[in-house]
Amino acid sequence: MYYDVIEAKYIEGYRLELTFENGKKGVIDFKGYDKKGGVFSRFSDLQYFKQFYINKEIGVLCWPGDVDIAPETLYSEATGEPLPSWMTPQIDEEQPEKSAVL
Repeated sequence: MYYDVIEAKYIEGYRLELTFENGKKGVIDFKGYDKKGGVFSRFSDLQYFKQFYINKEIGVLCWPGDVDIAPETLYSEATGEPLPSWMTPQIDEEQPEKSAVL
């Protein structure tokens, strides 16, 4: 299960305090997110980063240009709780491991 983001407050630098619909809060430091590349490279501009907002229809933290972060990821980072199992890679135990031939 995940919870929608209902409030986001700017703290300083790349830190935001997020509040979720179940009342839990946490601070996330997004410094270094720009190193992930792609749309997150825009975070290298602090003024762009500060333009965050919450899409209240779907409870997602967003930025201009269709940039957002899954609420499941935010909840896990803010609270320290694990990601939902459907978001973590699963090893297919029915597939035998291939061994290298030397």
